[in-house]
Amino acid sequence: MNLRWRALAVTALWVQVASLFGVSAYALWAANFSADGVLGALEAFLAGLVMTWWTAVFARVSGGDAVAPEDGVLRALGLSFPWLTALRGGLWLMLLLALLSGAGAEANPVALTTLMTVWAGAVLASNAMYGALARLAQAPGDLLARARLLEWLNVSAALSLGMGVLNVVPIAGFSTPPTLTAQLVYGLSAALDVVATLLAWQALRTAPVPPSA
Repeated sequence: MNLRWRALAVTALWVQVASLFGVSAYALWAANFSADGVLGALEAFLAGLVMTWWTAVFARVSGGDAVAPEDGVLRALGLSFPWLTALRGGLWLMLLLALLSGAGAEANPVALTTLMTVWAGAVLASNAMYGALARLAQAPGDLLARARLLEWLNVSAALSLGMGVLNVVPIAGFSTPPTLTAQLVYGLSAALDVVATLLAWQALRTAPVPPSA
């Protein structure tokens, strides 16, 4: 049973990786290489890189294999995901400062609060998910580390769904209505994120637990 879930999860994760690079290219093209477009493309591209390393490590851990601390893929994951979190945190802070300066004054404050709360939660949850796998990879028999990764996968899936909705549904008085193409691109990317994360959760939940060292 685990082999089927693992195969489905790893396949979905690689599809998600491809979609992130696609979103990066679309962000540049749709924004005509503007500053906002470059930042959006950079975030998606770096997310694609991090998920490349994360998926490669997860494929081994979900099969019950340990990953040595000096392994190149694991080290790449450990070095790259803090940069992604820093970039996402910086983008969140930029929007917060803009809102405090009066941007979106005509928008519904509840909607803006929801946006900022869900976005902050998604940034923190994804960072925790990356780090939890990096720790579990070195000791896949650690039940506490496994439980923590399962929890963060669950939380990340829920917040990814929330971010997907916020990305395709405009906030009146704050954001302009996205084009149908943008809704399809970002909506599909969010859906892939949620599905891949839930499949990863199921694959890890049913994965063999090797004896602890």
